[in-house]
Amino acid sequence: MIMESSAGLTRSHRHFEKGNIVRIQVTLAACAAALLLAACGGGGASSTPAVPGATGGSTVPGGNPVGQQSSQEDAINAANSLGNPMKNVQEFNNTLSPFALARQVQSASGTCNNGFEFFSPDKNGDPNSTEAIFFYDAACTKIARDAVRKFNNPNGSGNETVFRTVTGYANGNATPISVRTDTVNLSNSTYDQNGYPSIAAGFDRTSTGELDLAGSKTIASDFEFVMSPQTGGNTNNFCGDSAGFNATGIQSLGETFGWSGGTSGTGTRVVNADGSVTWTATHTGSSFKGAIGSLSIAIGTQNTSCPIATPMFTLAGGTQGGQYSIPATTQYLHGELIDLTVTNAQLASGNTLNVTTNTQLQPTDSNFINGIVSNGGTQIATFDVNTFGDGTLTMTSNGKQFVMNDWHVTKG
Repeated sequence: MIMESSAGLTRSHRHFEKGNIVRIQVTLAACAAALLLAACGGGGASSTPAVPGATGGSTVPGGNPVGQQSSQEDAINAANSLGNPMKNVQEFNNTLSPFALARQVQSASGTCNNGFEFFSPDKNGDPNSTEAIFFYDAACTKIARDAVRKFNNPNGSGNETVFRTVTGYANGNATPISVRTDTVNLSNSTYDQNGYPSIAAGFDRTSTGELDLAGSKTIASDFEFVMSPQTGGNTNNFCGDSAGFNATGIQSLGETFGWSGGTSGTGTRVVNADGSVTWTATHTGSSFKGAIGSLSIAIGTQNTSCPIATPMFTLAGGTQGGQYSIPATTQYLHGELIDLTVTNAQLASGNTLNVTTNTQLQPTDSNFINGIVSNGGTQIATFDVNTFGDGTLTMTSNGKQFVMNDWHVTKG
């Protein structure tokens, strides 16, 4: 059994030792009543929730019965509402050098360390670059994510630009299933030899990027992040905002979906004794829908302090749906989300969301995180994803499935 060099636990053992892992509690606040129906694309003033599987007497352009389409929209909005803050915090966490913490004290020449390899420079030998590879297996034979960074300001200060490419793979498949590209601009900080910003000094960050599936731009999402200087030795305050949408849309529904939101006030980031990192914040935002091609991201002025009154990134076009407020505490160990629990979260249309984590499985397993979307006592949909947010969203009424990549619904 290969051992974690810092925590002294095996990769699988750390998920059984509950004393060493703080379970994440996530609670979603109820959405504003006036926006409930809009989240599902309704046009009237009724607050009656859609009945899963109801057919009614008419169909929508995607060919689905009206009630069934409404249920599918609800399920997609539920997954995306949770996915937006999950993706944001994952982005923020992996911006920092300590995201690999104990793993980066190993040789930077790519030594396998329980399912993780780190290269400086990258495997191609490019100057001012790093490469971090996550694997499905501890022996580093099946690639899950390959993240390459190229930066322009090693051991410097002030501003830095980072070009980041993250290639995703299905388990046991050498052909990429996704490619995420981002242009990251960092400012008001100092940087180490690998171009990571100083946590002690704090920094400001913006990024614009996209997720491509099969060579096609599928998800567009931009992020803004402010990290305040460190206090108390291992704690930082932070805030951020983001916006994104599905560029290709959901063809079976004839619609596309988007999201826009950020932290309410400020959040905290704490490095724990075992090397894991805990992020705590309340994330608020709105869901959107519209005709395919109707959504876009509007870019405003960058923020450099918390809290953020006017977000830099917002969504334009489409119809604004239900709002969400998500007080969330997320815990990562070496860049992996290791546990997530959501209990009776309140969503638009009177829906609830419950999420559990199967800690008997590895984080890279597609059934690691399990979610249930319900209305009253009726289950609408379920989703199952791995630590990267890849998996499936399944409708209960008819078994229809939607693909999730990078924490968002991408096709179906």
